[in-house]
Amino acid sequence: MNLSPLIDELTNAITRALQADAKKVCDDSVGGLCVDCGVCAVVCSGRARRILDAGAARITARGLNAADVPGDIAGYIDHTLLKAEATPAEIEKLCKEAREFHFAAVCVNPPFVKQCAELLRGSAVQVATVVGFPLGAHTTATKVFETEQAIVDGATEIDMVINVGALKAKRDDFVREDIRAVVDAAHRQGAIVKVIIEAALLNDEEKIRASRLSKEAGADFVKTSTGFGPGGATAHDVALMRDTVGPNLGVKAAGGVKNLEQAQEMIKAGATRIGASAGVKIVQEARGETAEASSGGRY
Repeated sequence: MNLSPLIDELTNAITRALQADAKKVCDDSVGGLCVDCGVCAVVCSGRARRILDAGAARITARGLNAADVPGDIAGYIDHTLLKAEATPAEIEKLCKEAREFHFAAVCVNPPFVKQCAELLRGSAVQVATVVGFPLGAHTTATKVFETEQAIVDGATEIDMVINVGALKAKRDDFVREDIRAVVDAAHRQGAIVKVIIEAALLNDEEKIRASRLSKEAGADFVKTSTGFGPGGATAHDVALMRDTVGPNLGVKAAGGVKNLEQAQEMIKAGATRIGASAGVKIVQEARGETAEASSGGRY
C-alpha cells in the first residue's frame, strides 16, 4: 500500500495546526518564521517542510545576497493565473504543474479556490487567492468577507490590495486599519497575508509608507504589484520594500517576472517569493531544459 499521500496529508494537517498556534505565540516573525525559535513555519510551509525533511534542525529567514540565490527556484514561486478568462481546465493544468514542479503556491481568483484546494490536497503546494483585487478600492468589510470566504473554501494565503487612493491622500490610519482587518481575519484561521501596494502607482515615499503600514498592521508579506497595473516588479522597488520592512516580513515580487534572470534579480534584491504565470518556464530555464510557453496571462 502506498502511504505517501496519507503521510503528506497528515503532515499538511499538522502544519496548518502549527500555523494557527504560531500566530498566537510568535509576535516577532521573519516572513512568518519566529525570530526566536525559528520553527514557526507560517510562510512557505511546503518549502519549510522540505527543508526540515532534509535534516535541518531549525529554520531562519533573512534577506538574500547574490551568493544565496537558490539553484532550485521553484520553492520561491507562486504559480499564478489571474486572467479574467481563465477556465476550470486551465486551473486544473495550473495545479498539475504546481504539483509537478513543487511550487510554493498557486495564486488564483476566489471562485477557483475550492477547485485548487481539492486538486492540491495532500501536496505541499499552498492555495493563495486575491482580495480587493485588482484595484484595492473595496470597502474594508468587503475585503474581510472575501478573506473569510476564501479561507472557508480552502485558501491558506491571502494577497490583498491596499486602498491606493487613501494612501495617496495620506490617510495612513485608514490604510493601516484596512490592512489590519484582513490580517486579523486571516490570522484567526492560520492563513497568511501578502499586501499588494501596486508600486507602479506610487512614488518612493509612498512605497515606503505603504510597506511600513503593512508591517505595522501585522502583515506577513509586502508585494509589489497586481500584474494589472501600469507596471510590474522592479529590483529597485523590491530593495526599497526590503529595506523598509527589514528581515521580519517576506517580500513578494510580482508582475512582469517572465524568465529566470528576472526572477534571480528579484531574489538578489530581497524577494522571498516570486509571483509569475511563467513559473514553468523559469524552472525549466534553471534546469537547462527547453521552456514551454506560458498560458497564464500578463501576470
